[in-house]
Amino acid sequence: MAAIQKALQSHRLAMTQARLSQRQDSGWERHRLPETCGECYSERLPLDDGLVVVRSRYHPTRNLAEETVNPHDRRMLVITYGIQGRSVYTGTDGYSLDFRAGYTTITAFRSSHGERCYEAGSTVSQLRLLVGEGVLCRYLGAERAAALLATDRIRQLAFHKTSRASSAHAGALAQHLLQNSGGTLDAHIHALTLLSEQLGSIAPPTRSTPQLGLADIEKLERARDLMLEQMDQPLTVPYLSAAVGLNEFKFKQGFRQHFKTTPHQMLNELRMRKAYALLETGCQVAQAAYRVGYRHPNNFSAAFSSFFGKSPKSVFGKRR
Repeated sequence: MAAIQKALQSHRLAMTQARLSQRQDSGWERHRLPETCGECYSERLPLDDGLVVVRSRYHPTRNLAEETVNPHDRRMLVITYGIQGRSVYTGTDGYSLDFRAGYTTITAFRSSHGERCYEAGSTVSQLRLLVGEGVLCRYLGAERAAALLATDRIRQLAFHKTSRASSAHAGALAQHLLQNSGGTLDAHIHALTLLSEQLGSIAPPTRSTPQLGLADIEKLERARDLMLEQMDQPLTVPYLSAAVGLNEFKFKQGFRQHFKTTPHQMLNELRMRKAYALLETGCQVAQAAYRVGYRHPNNFSAAFSSFFGKSPKSVFGKRR
């Protein structure tokens, strides 16, 4: 790291030199450094108030140190997924962070002022989730959110290998940005699933049995409604719990108490019964599979046969 920092002293770039090169009505933006730096750009997409996803890809032609300053005087959490290569952040106070491919880095700060350093000829690709204090309060509660963000200067909360599940969701989000897509439901699901996984590790919930009030029951009922409305989407427990405003632990416990089943079992049952009805009216097996959230008909057929004890083809067209 010291060797990289020493080499990078040859060329520094102010953050104001990154220019907006593309923008869409969805809020998607691309910012690019001058061509003399090489192929260096970042893409930004707001998914919600206080939840932004950023994909960056830098391939500098010479050693590069880019100034970075948090322009907002507010606390935030940043989750960085290293996709390719390595970069180093060094603050003006001497605090240093190392970002590497295959690793997840979580930081918190109110203000930051330093440099991101990149080595000439190497490609660095990263995906970041920028999470505001309001979002954390919504999903963790004010007390736990305040404990996570109890700092003004930048500090590292976690650094660990990225799980396979997170790699898949981060890759899907990166591809979403690469295709200049807007803030679709798929992107929101991937982002909230990533956020939920990391919050579960750095701010685990207390393990006392939750008491279900009227508001909690309404949220659980809303989660069931979402399963019905969005069963063609890649629904996950982290997404559903975040979407209705319950932490994942209370969400799962609430399902057991209120519905006497698990979220996974309920979603599977709703999908199978919807598929059965579709097949009865003459819907093709592949179409029915897609409409209840399966991308591969073979997987759907196996799940359907396991649930009902008979194949989808045996049901096809019975009510036509």
